[in-house]
Amino acid sequence: MDVKANLTDKDKKFLNQSLNGPMWKVILTIGTPLALYQALSQLFTILDTMMAAHISEESVSAVAYLSQINLILSAVGGGLAVGAGIKISLAYGKGDFALVRRRVSSLYAICLAVGLVMLFAILPFTRQFLKVAGTPDTLIAVGTQYFVVQLFAMVITFLNNVYIAVERARGNAGRIFRLNLLVILTKLSLTAIFVYVFSGGLVMIAVASLLSQALLFVFALKNSLGSEEAFSFSAKAVTLNRQVTAPMLTQSIPVIAEKVLFAFGKTIVNAMCTVYGDLMVGAMGVSNNLGGITTNPQNGYQEGASAIISQNYGAGKYKRVLQAFYSAALINALLGAVISGLELWQLDRLAALFDSGSPAFHEMIKTVYRFEALGAVPLGVNAAVMALLYGLGKTRLTLVLNVARVFVFRIPVFWFLQNYTSFGEKSVGIVMMVSNISVTVMAVVVAFIVIRKYKKDYLDKDSLEKAA
Repeated sequence: MDVKANLTDKDKKFLNQSLNGPMWKVILTIGTPLALYQALSQLFTILDTMMAAHISEESVSAVAYLSQINLILSAVGGGLAVGAGIKISLAYGKGDFALVRRRVSSLYAICLAVGLVMLFAILPFTRQFLKVAGTPDTLIAVGTQYFVVQLFAMVITFLNNVYIAVERARGNAGRIFRLNLLVILTKLSLTAIFVYVFSGGLVMIAVASLLSQALLFVFALKNSLGSEEAFSFSAKAVTLNRQVTAPMLTQSIPVIAEKVLFAFGKTIVNAMCTVYGDLMVGAMGVSNNLGGITTNPQNGYQEGASAIISQNYGAGKYKRVLQAFYSAALINALLGAVISGLELWQLDRLAALFDSGSPAFHEMIKTVYRFEALGAVPLGVNAAVMALLYGLGKTRLTLVLNVARVFVFRIPVFWFLQNYTSFGEKSVGIVMMVSNISVTVMAVVVAFIVIRKYKKDYLDKDSLEKAA
C-alpha cells in the first residue's frame, strides 16, 4: 500500500541545514531548546520535591524511591522512542519519507499497546509489586496511591515520548521547548494549588502529573493527525512489516534494557542507602536532582547531537558526524563546569530549599552533593559519547556503558565502602563521584576505538576513492 509522505518547507529547510550548515550552529540550534527543556524539566522535578517536603520528610523519600521504580517502567516507552527515533532520523537523512511515516505511525501503535499491557499487568498487584521492588513498608504506606496514578500517567507518557522523538528528528526543538514549558507551568500550578491551597497529600502531586501529561497529549494529537506529512500519524501506515519495524525494535531493545537496568540499579542503591536511615534516600534523591540541573541540559545536547549524527550518517556526510560529536563534547564539558560550580557556590541555600527545616537532613544533602558535583564535567563528555553511539546505531555499546556505570562502578563500590571503610554517610556521595568519573573514562576508551574504526571504514575509504 502506497503511503503519502510529504515534507513541509520547514522540514526541507531543517534537513538542508542539518546536512550542510555550519556544525556548531546546527548543534546549538537544535540542542539549546532541548537543553532548556531538560533544564526546565529538572526544575519541575526539584519544585515537586520541595512541595513534597512541605507535606512531610517521608514524602520526599517516597517520591525519590517510587520515582526510580516508575523510571524502570517508563524506560520501556522511553527506550522505544529513543531507539526507533534513530531509525526515523536515518530514513529522514536518506530521503525515504514514506518509510519515515510508516515508522512514525507504527511506533505510536507499538507504544500504546505496550503501555496498556504494562498498566493492566501491574495495577491489580500494586502493593505486591512495590514490595518485590524492595520498597520500605513506611514508603509503601505513604506512596501506594501516588504510584497508582503514576501508572496511568505512564501510558500517556509513552505516547508523548514518541511525539517528542518525532519532533526532535524533524528539528522542531523550539516547539518541544514551548509545549513542555506549558506542561511544566500547568503541572507546577496544579501541584501548588493541590498542596498549598487544598492541603492535598502525595497522591495529588501524581494527579497534577497525569493532567499535565494529558495536556501535552492533546497537542500531540493536534500536531500528528489529519495531514499527509511524513512525520504525521496514519492508521493506514501502521504495519508489522519486518523491514519497517524490525530495525526499530532491534535498535530499541538494547536501549530499553539499558534504561531498565540503570533505573533498577538505582533502586538497589536507594535500598542500600537505607543503612543510613530512610532520610538518606531522600537526601540522595535531592542530590540527584541538583546534579540533574547540570546533566539534564547536557542530555538535551546529547539528544540533539544524536539526531544530527544519524541524519548525516544516513546521508553519507561522514566527516560531519565527527564534527557533531566534538562540538557536543566541548559544549557539554563547559556546561558541566559552569553549572556545577555555581551550585557548589550556593549549596547551603539550595539544600535549605529541601530540608523541611531538619538540620540533619540539610547536612545529608550537602554531604552527598559535594562529591556528586565532581562528576559533572566527565558526565558531559560521557553524554557526547552516548550521542555518537546512538547516532551511529551502536546501542549495544550504550547498554554496556550504562550497565557498567551502575553494576560495576556503583553497586560493588558502594558495598565495599560500606563494609570496608569508615566513610559512613559520605560513602553515598563518594560512590556517585566514582561511578560517574569511571564510566566516563570507559566511554572515552570506547569512543576512541569506535572513531578509529569509523575513520578507517568511511573517511579513509573516501580519501582513497577520491585519490583514485
